[in-house]
Amino acid sequence: MTQRFVVTGTDTNIGKTVFSAALADALGASYWKPVQAGLEGETDSEAVKRLGGIPAERIMPEAWRLRTPASPHLAARLDNVRIQPELLVPPPMRSPLIIEGAGGVLVPLTETMVFADVFSRWQIPVILCARTGLGTINHTLLSLEALRQRSVPVFGVAFIGDEVADSQHIIGALGRVRCLGRLPLLEAMTLDTLRQAFRRHFDIAHFRTVTA
Repeated sequence: MTQRFVVTGTDTNIGKTVFSAALADALGASYWKPVQAGLEGETDSEAVKRLGGIPAERIMPEAWRLRTPASPHLAARLDNVRIQPELLVPPPMRSPLIIEGAGGVLVPLTETMVFADVFSRWQIPVILCARTGLGTINHTLLSLEALRQRSVPVFGVAFIGDEVADSQHIIGALGRVRCLGRLPLLEAMTLDTLRQAFRRHFDIAHFRTVTA
């Protein structure tokens, strides 16, 4: 058994890929994006490889690569692809593994299943990435409720953005969840600046306590 985490978010484009890259770097982990929707430009796997300095052999191939940049259920329909959620099985690893979902916890994977349903089947600890800006309290607490209603193990919340101490505190208190730290917005996003920011704002020892 080793460290395995699912990284998800309260919404799309909040920085969970950047967080995944930093965590994979810190743990010496492999990375897996089960479903990639949108292939123009840099994919999430390519971004994690670049930002985290992750060797190519530690980037696991996606189970589904969809051309259309949309929710996976819609992208699959437009691409004439049938996603089979039962085939989504985390690759067996002897080293740590970071798994990144798509968008938020209730993003549809198919017409009948959302990503949180898959997380429930996996029973791998989830890290919920959340913005620090206006609206984050509502979005984060709702996401936590959705995960817990499905008996998904929640490891904690990772904030991304400028510090908003009250919002971070009330999410921890009302959400009954561990606040893992806050990744600030970086003007220059490089392997070195991301590594330094992650180590300054997160205690990597917390992540090493988990085996799944």
